[in-house]
Amino acid sequence: MSEQIKIIILAAGHGKRMNNHELPKVCIPLDGQPIVKRLMKAIKDSGVCDKPVVVVGQKAELVKQALGPDYTYVNQSEQLGTGHAVMCAKDELVGKAENIMVLYGDHPLITAEMVNNLAKTHLAANTVLTMATVKVPDFSDWRASFYDFGRIIRDDSNKVCQIVEKKDADDAQKEIKEVNPSYLCFKADWLWDNLAKLKNDNAQKEYYLTDLVGLACQAGREIATVEIQPKEALGVNTAEQLELVSKLF
Repeated sequence: MSEQIKIIILAAGHGKRMNNHELPKVCIPLDGQPIVKRLMKAIKDSGVCDKPVVVVGQKAELVKQALGPDYTYVNQSEQLGTGHAVMCAKDELVGKAENIMVLYGDHPLITAEMVNNLAKTHLAANTVLTMATVKVPDFSDWRASFYDFGRIIRDDSNKVCQIVEKKDADDAQKEIKEVNPSYLCFKADWLWDNLAKLKNDNAQKEYYLTDLVGLACQAGREIATVEIQPKEALGVNTAEQLELVSKLF
């Protein structure tokens, strides 16, 4: 039977910048628990999805040990970007869910309320894509990491029409204070049809899931948005970010 929403957790990353070579990034502890377990608790408490699909790669066995048998695991043998990671879950999920939400295993401050709100907004809006957005007053203090996020461009009617990555943004666009945390919910059929259109013609040679926002805009498809608390968008990529998240936690 097809479920209303299935959640994919991206948890295949190296964690090269964490100065921890024993553990995959999502297993690094925060307040005594692997950071990915904090996300899983939020998902469970949200009631949105009983059995998320976890995309594993680096040191996959350690991630499986940390989380246990209550999840479906798929392997991303090469890390070719977030779009590629979701492609790896396609065979597992085609025909099993009407909608797909994508979250990240190294984002431990996501709350059950946010997961629930993103799901409800997506179902109510009936759009091919719903995305979380973050608004900040400035990029100073603990909000400095948001400066590196993609900027959300809206048209005259306040609809999302583009995401501009910081490296591609002009000076005016860099001043935009609404940024993209990349928490996305898709109509499943649209997602599977459009993943194949992603290109890797960027500096990293990776397939980016967020490029689907541009594809939806180009096709004239409306995108729904949900504003979330800035701290919920913080990921852990460096030892400094782990320290920041620990303080906010």
